[in-house]
Order: sequence, then C-alpha cells, then structure tokens
Amino acid sequence: MSALARRNGRTAALAALGVVFMVGLAFASVPLYRIFCQVTGFAGTTQRAAEGSAPGAVGRMISVRFDANVSHELGWEFRPVDTQRRVAIGARNIALYEATNTMDVPVTGTATFNVTPSQAGQYFTKIQCFCFTEQRLAPGQSVRMPVVFYVDPAILDDPDARDISEITLSYTFYPVDQPRSGS
Repeated sequence: MSALARRNGRTAALAALGVVFMVGLAFASVPLYRIFCQVTGFAGTTQRAAEGSAPGAVGRMISVRFDANVSHELGWEFRPVDTQRRVAIGARNIALYEATNTMDVPVTGTATFNVTPSQAGQYFTKIQCFCFTEQRLAPGQSVRMPVVFYVDPAILDDPDARDISEITLSYTFYPVDQPRSGS
C-alpha cells in the first residue's frame, strides 16, 4: 500500500470518528444542558431540594407571581389558585395550581417550568412539585396540584440577585400522549 493510500485511509478514519463524535455529542447535548441548568440555575431553571425542609425565614420578604400556560394540543384548563403572594425569604411556602381535563378522553400531561428573572432561578428551590411527574386526568376531572418551595436566603448575598423584588414562577403543560378519537 502506498503512502498516499495510507494517508487517505487515515484521513477517512479520522473523518468518520469525527462524525461519530459529533452525532454522540448532539444526542448528549440535551441531557447535559439540562444538568448544567439544574446545577447553575441558568435560564431560570429552579433548584430541587434534596430534603423536605427550608432553611427558615430571614426577615425579608419577596413577591412571587404564579403563571400558568397550557399547550393548545392538551385540552386542559390550567391556572394558579393565587396569582401573586409575598413570601418570607427562607420560609417554606405552598402554592396551588388547578387543572381540568376538558376532553372526553383521559389525557396525560407534563409541565415544564422556569423562573424569571433568570438570575433568581438558582435561589428558587422546590421541595415538592407536580412538575416532577406526569399528571393523568380522566375526562372532566379537576385537580389541585401543590408546589412546595422556598427562596434561598443566599439570594441576599448575590450582587446580581439581591435587589430582585419579584420572582415569576411559570409552568407550561404539554401532552405526553395524544388523545385517540373515536374510542
């Protein structure tokens, strides 16, 4: 085999390895980005508490606004029970959302969430949330779904976040499975 043929073979092998690496990186990018956002609070991603307790109130209050959206494909009505409330930073809080399946078939949905402003995401910690699991509602069924959370007192030490006066917690529900017509 000539030197030129070996060089061409090596180049082809390296190009194939590059393609395999890029395809693997493309498939890994979504879970890696999700992990990055959960660790850093990037793009308004909230934190999840490892245990069920909050650090305790520190004497400062912050306003939390609750927002609800639903994909037009889901066939649900979804709204927060309270649209806004002032909470003590560091204290355990609970917010309720209501969902109603307006379709004549059972429908399963899953919620995505974020917090704005985005720099507050790393300080907004959920202890319990309906967004951690899929929700299945029977035809016409209505449910109240709790979110147990706290705003980490460390927000007061962050120069980019300590002057935040209002945090918005927003959810959007999407269908997990599509309803079957005629069954």
